[in-house]
Amino acid sequence: MRTLIILTFLAVLVMAATCYESRESMESHEHFYPFINRRRANDFIQADTRLGAITQERIRERTKAPHERQREICEDYYPCELYAYRHGYAAAYKHYFGKRRTK
Repeated sequence: MRTLIILTFLAVLVMAATCYESRESMESHEHFYPFINRRRANDFIQADTRLGAITQERIRERTKAPHERQREICEDYYPCELYAYRHGYAAAYKHYFGKRRTK
C-alpha cells in the first residue's frame, strides 16, 4: 500500500512537471487564434516556382551532359569501369573509347 502511494505521488509530480503551461506560450498570438488566413498561409509557397523547378529537372534528365553520357558508357563496359576506379572516368573513357580502332 505504501508503495502504491509513493508511485502515485511520483506520477503526479511527473505529470505536473511535463504539463506545466509556461507564460511564454501564453504570450504567443497563436494561442488566442491558431488559424491564419489563406493568403498568409500560401505566402511562402509559390506554385509557379515549384512547377518551373520540376520542369527544369525533367529537361535536365532528358538532355545529359557529355561527360555524364561518357561515364554511363564506361560503367556499362566492365574493363573500362575497373580502369576508371584507378585513373578516373575521363581517362578510362579516353583509353577505351577515345580513338576508334580500325583494322
